[in-house]
Amino acid sequence: MDLSCRRLLFLVVLAFALSSKGYSQPLVPAIITFGDSAVDVGNNNYIPTLFKANYPPYGKDFVNHQPTGRFCNGKLVTDFTADTLQFTNYAPPYLSPQASGKNLLIGANFASAGAGYDDQTSIINHAIPLSKQLQYYKEYQSKLAKVSGTKQSASIIQDAIYILGAGSGDFLQNYYVNPLLNKAYTPQQYSSILVSTFSSFIKTMYSLGARKFGVTSLPPLGCLPAARTLFGFHEKGCVSGINTVAQQFNKKLNSSAVSLQKQLPGLRLVIFDIFQPLYDLVKNPSAQGFVEATRGCCGTGTIETTIFLCNPHSPGTCSNASQYVFWDSVHPSQAANQVLADALIVAGLALI
Repeated sequence: MDLSCRRLLFLVVLAFALSSKGYSQPLVPAIITFGDSAVDVGNNNYIPTLFKANYPPYGKDFVNHQPTGRFCNGKLVTDFTADTLQFTNYAPPYLSPQASGKNLLIGANFASAGAGYDDQTSIINHAIPLSKQLQYYKEYQSKLAKVSGTKQSASIIQDAIYILGAGSGDFLQNYYVNPLLNKAYTPQQYSSILVSTFSSFIKTMYSLGARKFGVTSLPPLGCLPAARTLFGFHEKGCVSGINTVAQQFNKKLNSSAVSLQKQLPGLRLVIFDIFQPLYDLVKNPSAQGFVEATRGCCGTGTIETTIFLCNPHSPGTCSNASQYVFWDSVHPSQAANQVLADALIVAGLALI
C-alpha cells in the first residue's frame, strides 16, 4: 500500500472517530514518550550533557523558527503523530517548567538524547537512562493525580498512547565504539540483552496502568551519514553489516512484542517499522522529492551532530533542508520525518 492510500485510509477512519468523539477533542487523551534523540523534545536542555539541540541551526523550520531541543530542523515523527491525532499542543519535556499543572493532562515527554535501552549508553553520554525516565514517569503519575483527580488520572493513564524510541545509540554510540563491549558480546547477544530490557520496561509500564504502546524499530543504522563516515571503511553506499545487525535486532523486537501481547491481557503493542521507509528514502530519494540522501544538511553533513560541528558556526549548512533526507549526520530532516510518519499511519490505527 503506497503512502497516498495510507493517508486515504487513515482519513476515513479519522473522520469516523472524530464524528463519534467530537471535533474539539484529540483521539486519545495523552501522548507519553520515552527514548533517545529521535523523540527528545528538550529534556537535555536541563541536564549537563553535550547532547543538546537548543541552539541554531536546530529548529530553524520549527514553530517561530526556534530551537527547542529537538534534533531536527523542524518537527519530529512524534510531532506529526500528535498533529494527526488532533492535539493542538505538544506534550512538554518533563524536566521543563512547562511540565506542570494542566499541561500534564496531554502527557509528557521523558526522552533524552544519548539514551538507550542499555543504561550504560546513557551514562557514557550523560543522558537520562531509561530506568530514570521510568522513575520520572512514576512522579508524573502522582502529579497527574493531583491535577486531575484519581479517577480521571487513571483514565488518562489507561487510554494514553505510549511511544518508545531507542536503540540506535546503543549500537552506534556504545557497542561499535566500545572494544570491551564488542569483545564480550556478539551483536546478536547484545541485541538479546537490549530486547530483554525492552520487555522488562513494557511489563513495568503495564503494571503501572499503561496499555497502548507504539515502539519504533531500529532505522537502517548503516545508512546514517555518521555511520558511513565512521564505519564505512570505503564501502560504497550504506554499511551493510550494521544494517544487518539492525534488521536482526528488529526481528527480535517483533518476536518479543508478540510474546508480550500473549502474556499481558489488554496490551496493545505495535512495532513501528522505520527501517524500510527510511531505507527506501535513502535508496531512491527522488521518488519522494528529495535531492540528497548521503549526507545531512548541517555543515558537511558527514559527521556533524549536536554541538559537535552542527552549531551556529557550521559552514556550508544547506539553505533548503526539505531537499535532504537527513538534517545532521544522524537525524532525519522534518521533510523525511513527515514521510516516516505517513508510512506509520496504518500501523498506528491499532492504538486509537
